[in-house]
Amino acid sequence: MVLDTNVLVSGLAYPAGFPGRIVKAWQQGGLGVVLSKYILEEMVRVLPKLSRNRRSPSEIRDLADSFLFMAEIVEPGWAVEEALRDRADPPVLGTLLAARADYLITGDKDLLALAGKYPIVTPAVFWGRHGS
Repeated sequence: MVLDTNVLVSGLAYPAGFPGRIVKAWQQGGLGVVLSKYILEEMVRVLPKLSRNRRSPSEIRDLADSFLFMAEIVEPGWAVEEALRDRADPPVLGTLLAARADYLITGDKDLLALAGKYPIVTPAVFWGRHGS
């Protein structure tokens, strides 16, 4: 499964929510995750802007570096989808395609709109199917 940046950031900031449960299960070895350096770099850029973040920039960088070892890393292709308005979304979809993963877990409404064409689900749906 691929975790979108918003799931990583939400999971780190709000550990009790569905994204937090998914990130924790992954960190404890219960789930296999595929990421791209693009997603990790986006996490490094976005997480410091979150008011709930209590990590320093160097701690966030160290966390991203540790994720490089915890996840399978793929090089995303540039996915061409007219429905994607945000320039940040094609590499995320490209990560799913490069990984040939069972799921892309996201809260992004533009990506979720493609769920009929790709295996894209919300954190709540994923947790409902696979959580414990």
